[in-house]
Amino acid sequence: MDLLPESSRLRSDSTSSSASQGSRSKTILRQRLSELMTCIEDMSSDDEASEEVSRTLDEAFQLCGRLLPTDAFRLHMVTWNVATAEPPEDVASLLQLNDQPSIDLYVIGLQEVNATPVRFISDLMAEDSWSHLFMDTLGPKGFVKITSVRMQGLLLLVFAKMMHLPFIRNIQTTYTRTGIFGYWGNKGAVSVRFSFYGHMMCFLNCHLAAHMHNALQRVDEFEYILETQDFDIYDTPHVLDHKVVFWFGDLNFRIEDHGLHFVRSSINGGRLNLLWSKDQLIMMKKKEPFLQEFDEGPLNFKPTYKFDRKAESYDISGKKRKPAWTDRILWRIKPKSLPSEEDDDDDEKASTSTDDGQEEYPIMVTQNTYTSVMSYGVSDHKPVIGNFTLELRKYFDTQLVDLAPVGEWSADQNALLTYTILEDFMSSTWDWIGLYKIGFKSASDYETFVWVRENELPEVNEVIEKSVVKDDLPLLSGEYVLGYYSTNLNSIVGLSDNFQILESKRAAMEGLVSKDINGIDK
Repeated sequence: MDLLPESSRLRSDSTSSSASQGSRSKTILRQRLSELMTCIEDMSSDDEASEEVSRTLDEAFQLCGRLLPTDAFRLHMVTWNVATAEPPEDVASLLQLNDQPSIDLYVIGLQEVNATPVRFISDLMAEDSWSHLFMDTLGPKGFVKITSVRMQGLLLLVFAKMMHLPFIRNIQTTYTRTGIFGYWGNKGAVSVRFSFYGHMMCFLNCHLAAHMHNALQRVDEFEYILETQDFDIYDTPHVLDHKVVFWFGDLNFRIEDHGLHFVRSSINGGRLNLLWSKDQLIMMKKKEPFLQEFDEGPLNFKPTYKFDRKAESYDISGKKRKPAWTDRILWRIKPKSLPSEEDDDDDEKASTSTDDGQEEYPIMVTQNTYTSVMSYGVSDHKPVIGNFTLELRKYFDTQLVDLAPVGEWSADQNALLTYTILEDFMSSTWDWIGLYKIGFKSASDYETFVWVRENELPEVNEVIEKSVVKDDLPLLSGEYVLGYYSTNLNSIVGLSDNFQILESKRAAMEGLVSKDINGIDK
């Protein structure tokens, strides 16, 4: 894979308008300290000097606290037009499973997943083959699918480390059709929004109109998607209301003007920069103010379309399509104002946010990697990956519900658990508590579950006991966790510590384990 050098990282943040957060804070802090030294030298009155010194120091300390996020998380994104193909056997290199520091969130957007009528109906009843592959790969690594959304061939999957589940809330999904006069879902967008430690994020997976001459239609479709998609969340009802938006997918923008021979020779000679000025998306960003709010890393990887399948060579069929960067990942920090024309060529742009209290809880997005993975050949597109660091100050770090098993658990007797609502939220008698084996793949992948107390909603800090029938418990030993699922927030809002379930005496009786008779296994 072609990895970006350190110098080409892109950074956006919610607290500065023209420079990275680190350099911006250092510059302003130096100014404050310079003012401090000046006022010490110039003030004639000790009282005046003391007051001015105190004020300047307060500003400096506030600046440090405001501009330095306290936690960093890694986000790994994938976009891939899979051209109705079945998934490959292994996606480890696509997901960079051994990357350090380790990944916290995976967001995977696919286009053209096989959506023939028979296949689509079967996928509605069970997970599709691509979802199965990613769940089977990420589950054993401690990642849980928090949600997914499908519209015909468009599929969006979101995974998170188990430890983050109680802090990912208000999960909602939606979709927009733009194919065949807006009634067919072969083109359009699917999106997921959620709160991550209190920061509102939205991920928008698009498949826009094809063909060279439809550049303006693609922009119009994207604008239509932004205008029509909405969520049942009072403070972020639309996509662009979110603090951070990621826009990605098969956006289908092509390379204009240059002939096929020039494009291919530029690619083969490693002179990709000769093609950037005629990339339709880059061209459209210069014309459309709302596109200028989105950042994208440099296209330092080969165009990802169109390839011969099972090969790393471009299409040589009779159509002779020009290679193009159709598959892209962009992001946007909610701005205070539209970027000025002077910022168009700034390689290290940043945006500012307008939300109340935003400066107290900043978020900064830094792109670490933006590249394609050439080794995958099941499709005529190559997958594109983007690896990001999200630096933010958490709005909260306490889960909404505390859970714990009581005593030893085994299938030889009924088990007992307790739960306590730690903070008032939209709890419901339709909430439930699941027993999950470590390595579980989604909120529905439980061993068993119990409904919360049904006669009345609990008070905050009230300790409530629930029993689990022994016949519903696993017979074999293993490591498990309890999870409280909120139907209103569409997420697990509380997890217990991991605990052991002991092997039941019934396990040997039912032949699940070998019997030890006089030292001999039978």
